[in-house]
Amino acid sequence: MADAVTDAAELAALAGRHLDLVTAPFTLPRSRVLVFRAEDGEGVRVHTSEYEKRLSACRVLDAVVVTDAAGQALPVTDVLPHRIAFGRIPGDASATLTFDGSGALSIAGVEGVRVTLNHPDGREEQHPLSGTGIRIRVAPDRSVTVEAGDHPAALAACEREWLDWFANCPRVRDDLQQMAAFCWWVLGANIVELPSLGDARAVVPSKIGYVGLWQWDAYFIAVGLRHGDPELAREQLEIAFRFPSSDGQLPDVVHEQGILATSDDLPESDRANLRRAGSQIADPSKPVPLTKPPLAAWALRKVLEAEDSPEWAREQLQRVIRSQDWWFAGSDLDGDGMPEYGHPYSSGLDDSPIFDGPIPTAAPDLGAYLVCQDREIAGLLGRYEPDAETTRFLERAERTQGLLDEMWDAATGRFLARGAGEQIRSDTVVGLMPLRTGTLQPGIRDALRAAVDDPARYALEWGLPTVAASDPDFSPERMWRGPIWINTSALVAEGLEASGYPERARELREQTVRLVVHGGGPHEYYNPHTGMKAERATTAFGWSAALFIDLAVALS
Repeated sequence: MADAVTDAAELAALAGRHLDLVTAPFTLPRSRVLVFRAEDGEGVRVHTSEYEKRLSACRVLDAVVVTDAAGQALPVTDVLPHRIAFGRIPGDASATLTFDGSGALSIAGVEGVRVTLNHPDGREEQHPLSGTGIRIRVAPDRSVTVEAGDHPAALAACEREWLDWFANCPRVRDDLQQMAAFCWWVLGANIVELPSLGDARAVVPSKIGYVGLWQWDAYFIAVGLRHGDPELAREQLEIAFRFPSSDGQLPDVVHEQGILATSDDLPESDRANLRRAGSQIADPSKPVPLTKPPLAAWALRKVLEAEDSPEWAREQLQRVIRSQDWWFAGSDLDGDGMPEYGHPYSSGLDDSPIFDGPIPTAAPDLGAYLVCQDREIAGLLGRYEPDAETTRFLERAERTQGLLDEMWDAATGRFLARGAGEQIRSDTVVGLMPLRTGTLQPGIRDALRAAVDDPARYALEWGLPTVAASDPDFSPERMWRGPIWINTSALVAEGLEASGYPERARELREQTVRLVVHGGGPHEYYNPHTGMKAERATTAFGWSAALFIDLAVALS
């Protein structure tokens, strides 16, 4: 037991090297409280993390400033997952701040040290500190109550919670272990409770702006979590699958106020804009279904590989099957057998140039996901329901593969999306996803491999851009129009392996983990020229962290 604790403490210390209180805040699993460095560099500031609200709207304390006996502000000297230290020199801990439960902070210091709390309304209050310190309780309405504390007990409890979390951190090869520890911290830090679901634990994309369980984020996050906490991985899939519509469609988001499954679940101000999804095919007067790409069976299989759970698998598989059937019955908007994205939100690649044209959009990535999912379903049924009929899934996969093959444009040597029947010429990463089927014609398969290797298109120094660098729509900073995303890179790597290029797949995986290390952490997306966080990208991002871990385990 002592060895395990020491190992967990070492991993926590490795993660602590990245806790800069700017890109990575101080927080606690299940807590909605976030602590950042103060804007002026003196002390720290406190926010809550809330669904669909910016940090600026969730202010708790604009500054928590620790001062010494002479009244001089003490800077942050070092941060570990369980505490922030304030002092004059590195290693000095004249005062420490920790969590005291999920809804309160505890701060204590040596004799003569004081703390000043600056409230958003301009109020200022000072408190002398001692070894037992004070407890700063944060209410759901963001109001603050200060009371006597038991800092040693709070510090010990917070440390124990983080050590228990790091005890399950996957062990990977040495050059990836520090970043893996930080990514494991990100997954723990992004755990929130969704009160409407009882004690359910959702690992959200980021407590900085994405507080809810997005469907395909949950899939990627579960794939990473399975390596250290299979139970929590299963819980992510359970939440994602818990609220199907009557016809089987899974919602885009499960959040603390309900779900987001159609445009009618949004504020009225957003609905008119979303209903531009109407075209010659889709009726703009009707609600637009909002979901995410069909990777449910893929995630389910991977989680079950880590820890088998047959009864649970059978229950979840039925929901996956109904969701897959919905795509063909409810989202084949022109009736040609190939489902479409009814709105960019449902693709996950909201800002991709494939949606610059008319919508609904038939896209090669969706076709590939549907082919793979029908085959995954057949495989899972064979394992968990051996008497079940699988023919319809395999036959549907074959039909969809045929329709996907028809999206190949020989003139350009690319798979092209279609917007309301019109070809969309943009050269984007969705055109590489058919590699995932593993059943492309050799000439097409080789052309996609050549695209991945082409430095003018996708073989950039830091990885695989989401739009080819040679395309007029390419932008190195704009969301899905050029930056590198970890999930698309990981999916294309799987496609390369499925299509017979295992060494090229490994090269892409190595390049992807190298990007995260170089970029300083698991950001939402990266500039493909610099390999650094794109300016507007969110930090401490859940699926980037989870997929780094998954890749690191595979490469180790």
